[in-house]
Amino acid sequence: MTPTQIKLKSIFLPVLLQSVCFIIGYTFLHWLLFIKFNIYPLNEEVLELFLPLGLPWLVILIWSRKNTNRIQKKTSNGRGDPRLGIQFVIWILMGITTIIAQTYIDSATGKLTVLNDITSINKTEKTKYYKIQKFYIDKNQVKVHEDSYLSGKHNEDLNFSLHCLVPIALDSLDTTASAVKAWIGLRYTASISSDKSQAEKKQFWQKFQNESQSKFDQQNISQFVYLERLGVNDDRGKYLEALSDQNIPAPKDVAILLPVNEPFESRNGNKLPWTLAVFAGCATGLFLFLLAVKVDEPITTDNSPLLQDAEKESDLKEFLMVFVPKEGFFITPIIIDLNILIFLIMVCCGLGLISFESNELIRWGANYGPATKGGEWWRLLTSTFLHGGLMHVMANMFGFLFVGIFLEPLMGRWRFLFAYLFTGIVASCTSLWWHPAIVSVGASGAIFGIYGVFLTLIVTRVFPKELSKPLLLSTSVFIGYNLLAGLGGGIDNAAHIGGLLSGIAMGLVFRSAVKAQVLENILKSEEIDQLEEGHSDSNTI
Repeated sequence: MTPTQIKLKSIFLPVLLQSVCFIIGYTFLHWLLFIKFNIYPLNEEVLELFLPLGLPWLVILIWSRKNTNRIQKKTSNGRGDPRLGIQFVIWILMGITTIIAQTYIDSATGKLTVLNDITSINKTEKTKYYKIQKFYIDKNQVKVHEDSYLSGKHNEDLNFSLHCLVPIALDSLDTTASAVKAWIGLRYTASISSDKSQAEKKQFWQKFQNESQSKFDQQNISQFVYLERLGVNDDRGKYLEALSDQNIPAPKDVAILLPVNEPFESRNGNKLPWTLAVFAGCATGLFLFLLAVKVDEPITTDNSPLLQDAEKESDLKEFLMVFVPKEGFFITPIIIDLNILIFLIMVCCGLGLISFESNELIRWGANYGPATKGGEWWRLLTSTFLHGGLMHVMANMFGFLFVGIFLEPLMGRWRFLFAYLFTGIVASCTSLWWHPAIVSVGASGAIFGIYGVFLTLIVTRVFPKELSKPLLLSTSVFIGYNLLAGLGGGIDNAAHIGGLLSGIAMGLVFRSAVKAQVLENILKSEEIDQLEEGHSDSNTI
């Protein structure tokens, strides 16, 4: 077969089939378990975003890697591994298409129930959409939850939101909070750059409140085509807080309904065409990518399947070992696992995925001046194991992994752990001193501390000259880039600087011990080289 035929038959078509099976299989299970039978009210963001982005990697590791291993590891210029690029495209193909498919199946299979009056909503089967013939909406009984939170890669946006609940009842006598069976949900949002002054933020917030009040007063809430029942997600949590803020008891399954002013037949929009278009576009990109890489010729020996399985198992094991403690690399994976585990628990508890809100972070142990200074000093430590969202935890753990792999074996597990915890607490103290009223979370202060240790060891010539230059360059780029990014606002540079300076001090404390370990490693390496050289000479004779 020609190389193109090998790519088509051995890689493209099997991967395409695996992707179709994953997308259809996941979508069917989503519909069957969580829409049709509703076995457990799982957060919609987990079902429609987090799992569709995470599960494709299991498919790639278990099945698709066997196909992509036919691709040669090196490109024509000898740099990079094109197989990683192919696997990334496969992930996009599966993940993005699956995400769009979930939004389609959710609306396409949603049932429209016609109710004679709103009091029947809890007496009939729970559905996604409703048309109600008799109802009364009392705008004078509105309940509001105010919220603000940071977003963006570097928390550069400050977002404000108002979640308003208006009671919908049979008549005016049933609009008291205790008698209400369902609520109409209205949401108003606005954002401003987080690096604005406090006076500008306060002025913007006041303007936002006035504009939202004006929109609310002018809006005829009764003029809707149908109502959509809100599922389990972050917005529902905010609406419920509008009730809890005023100590209004509400059952967990209270109906929160969103007014929709378009024909019911238009609810799907262009979701299905978009699903097919994204799949076709990603499949085309995968095929073009395959045309640009080289593949190995088929192996015809009898044991080739065993060799392929061994290679697949070796690659997977190498990846998973990053998360497994072992001799010389013990503390780093434990810290990474703990941070990821806490993040996943927060996601499963419904806090979100891409970003978490400030009040939720405070509940989980964020470093917040009024609470910390009020006697909750444990927040100085717990805040270093919390993160504000997906990108935050991923960026921090990647940066920590890079330095941990290199530095922990030289420092020893207990020195390394002490340096991490000590610099993390110092970073939290610095943040508390510099920003007495902001919510601060993240391991970046402790990670800057470890990089400070690393920088001190490099500058004080603990490592050989040929190794010091590239290490100094990479470490300086990491520190410099993150500090410069912090100048743009939304990033706690005070914690970074506090962690870095305390890490430099730790580096001076542990310099002698680390240098002795480096010299010991060099001597062992030279002894091994001499033994191998002697063995080679004896074989020659």
